[in-house]
Amino acid sequence: MAMLQMQRISIYALKKDRKAVLELLQRKGVLEVDNQIEEDQVFRKMDVSYARSSFERNINAAKDASEILGRYAPEKKSILSSFEGRKVVSAEEYGGFSEKLEDALRVANRIIACNKEIGEGKAEILKLEAQREMLKPWTDLDIPLDLQGTKYTRSLIGVLPREYSLEELHQELEEWMPLHIDVISASKEQTCVFILAPKEQWEPVYEKLRRMEFAFPSVSADKAPRLQLEELRDRIVSIREEIRILEEEIRNFAGKREELYFLQDYERMRSDKYQVLGQIAQSNNVFVITGYIPQQEVGDLRGELERKFMVAIEVEAPGEEEDVPVILKNNAFAGAVESVVDGFALPAKGEIDPTALMSGFYYVLFGIMLADAGYGIIMTLACAYILFKNRKTIETGTKKFLSMFLYCGISTTFWGIMFGGYFGDMFDVIATTWFGVTDVPLIPPLWFFPVDNPMRMLAFSMALGLIHIMTGYFVKVYQLCRQRDYVAVFYDAVSWILLVASGTIILLSMEMIQNILDVSLTIPGNINTIAGAIAILSSLVIILTNGRESKNPFKRFLKGTYALYGITGVLSDVLSYSRLLALGLASGIIGNVINKMASMPAKSYGVVGVIIFIVIMLLGHTLNIAINALGAYVHTNRLQYVEFFGKFYEGGGRSFAPFTMKTKYYKVKENVNNG
Repeated sequence: MAMLQMQRISIYALKKDRKAVLELLQRKGVLEVDNQIEEDQVFRKMDVSYARSSFERNINAAKDASEILGRYAPEKKSILSSFEGRKVVSAEEYGGFSEKLEDALRVANRIIACNKEIGEGKAEILKLEAQREMLKPWTDLDIPLDLQGTKYTRSLIGVLPREYSLEELHQELEEWMPLHIDVISASKEQTCVFILAPKEQWEPVYEKLRRMEFAFPSVSADKAPRLQLEELRDRIVSIREEIRILEEEIRNFAGKREELYFLQDYERMRSDKYQVLGQIAQSNNVFVITGYIPQQEVGDLRGELERKFMVAIEVEAPGEEEDVPVILKNNAFAGAVESVVDGFALPAKGEIDPTALMSGFYYVLFGIMLADAGYGIIMTLACAYILFKNRKTIETGTKKFLSMFLYCGISTTFWGIMFGGYFGDMFDVIATTWFGVTDVPLIPPLWFFPVDNPMRMLAFSMALGLIHIMTGYFVKVYQLCRQRDYVAVFYDAVSWILLVASGTIILLSMEMIQNILDVSLTIPGNINTIAGAIAILSSLVIILTNGRESKNPFKRFLKGTYALYGITGVLSDVLSYSRLLALGLASGIIGNVINKMASMPAKSYGVVGVIIFIVIMLLGHTLNIAINALGAYVHTNRLQYVEFFGKFYEGGGRSFAPFTMKTKYYKVKENVNNG
């Protein structure tokens, strides 16, 4: 339950060592740059926008090329490849990539160019195919579509908007006969016609056709449509061959995939380095970097800088008004749930890190919500296998996330044993279906079946919730004591602890509440009387002190009364833990239903029934564990954020953002053991 102590550091170095110093700082990744030195007549800041735009163009080119290459030559990856982490390379390998930079850029640009040509080719094919579709109705026309006529005639080649027979056209145009009329093609939607008329008849014939909604073809050609179709087909075949060659050229770059990945990371690091370069103050001979560093890293960084360069280093505690970044520091058990705290908010100045306290509750609550030993064992073994298999390369965030679910799996296994859940009642179903066993359950719970005793489970859930909430109040006491605000300790924390505790005793003494919770308690009358007195006194303290910042006694009373109304919120918070009952029952009952469905055809269909049983069990329980594990994760987070953090924790801290190698594919280390 700790945060690393931060220090403000200032590094003064010679300008000639600027590149080497920045690269060392970037590799170490322990300094958050926060330059507070303003520009003046001595110190200036560089304009690095042009250089960074060049790096960003290269990054985008490499990224686009990688995506294109992935479409034409997909990279073979295992299902678990996303857990493997980045490939580790030495600083020497990283530095040597500069020799391959031009070649990698050339490959990236060529892949992009090929993809552009492919896109243009496909667009051209679509255009040509559209032309072919428009020409197909004119296949039987053996003259060009743009034929105007002869010395004494003019042609009308076009489309009528419905189906006409030759006889119908003769009737429509009978007034201007003789005409030469050909129906080239006809369908319900249109009729393609060729009409040859004497020049003096052309105008009236055209007017008649126009009234029939005649339209000239949307395509024209100086060749017969059949010849035009053949030319278009040949052109399409030619373009497709060009596309095939271009696609093959892209696939041949598959061996350059690693270089494209390295190019992205290399240029990203250069861009980040130049971003910092633009922030630092520089004179003609000296540059200055200031920022925040974890106190435990100061000695190592100072030693390496002083050993390699001529530098002057100042280290001091940050000022009270500074926005100091936060780094959480916990052991492996608690650190696994740091992402949950980060998802809410990091601790603000003066607050404690709640991770360690929260972790125990987190694992317990998750386990109760899923509460199946079979599911828990699968979660535990799966997470343990992935963590062990990728132990050398797995990313820190992924490691913590999987570790969290490993501990959740252990908790789920424990509570599954306590409540008798083993893939629902799978073993009982197998025993009764195939072996005729009637004495079930085969494996009784160590405590009780929640399905058979839901009220007992509800009472347990609410008791656990009350402990969780009261822990939050006690943490508030500790936090206020650290801040030496002893008045607030009594008025804002102890009074609520006493009110909730005494109120709980009073409620539990009521027969109605005991009947609802299915519990039997005997609380001595004097204890009940004392609890009532404490509840009244605590309520008065809350009413009289919660508005103490106001000088107006009436406003103070109103604010205090409103604050006391918050006791209903506490009751609501306790009731919120009934979700432990709901989710625990849901996973168990759904598991039982899956087992029942699987067993129905099992005995009736022999071997086929066994196969059906196995398939339903595998699919059903896979779906059940996925849905209910997600539900347990969401609701466990919710209980931490609202019910627990709401009592003492606000957050508002800023995460430590070091100047480091923000790579996607490669992890650069000073020394890499390849053995």
